[in-house]
Amino acid sequence: MDYDNLLSRARSKIPQETSENKRFNPPALDSFIQGNRTVINNMNQLANYIHRDIDHIVKFLAKELATSSLIEGNKVILNGKFYPKQISDKIESYLKEFVICKECKKPDTQIIKDDKDNFFIKCMACQAKRPMPKVI
Repeated sequence: MDYDNLLSRARSKIPQETSENKRFNPPALDSFIQGNRTVINNMNQLANYIHRDIDHIVKFLAKELATSSLIEGNKVILNGKFYPKQISDKIESYLKEFVICKECKKPDTQIIKDDKDNFFIKCMACQAKRPMPKVI
């Protein structure tokens, strides 16, 4: 084979999308409005995907949306009518604040606790460590 054929063959094997951001695709939330409540069916899938406690995510979401919440099995119920765009915007804020590393911008983080009961977000990719903000 000549050089041009080898080069063409190599280029054909490279995927069209090689963006590193494609590696982190959290599942879209399945939500609907039922009366004066909003029900989210798959919050546990998101929690498992980002390796965070569902209670922490729901507490953040309720605080950001200024409402109360309830976890019933696999469902999260928010008091009030919230459209999918509102919820996804708040989840995006959660990801930026509690999941994505501020230094290297990768999602490979864990919540760790030190011997003084302080919580930190530690990046497993770049080893950066920062205090975890509180959700009041």
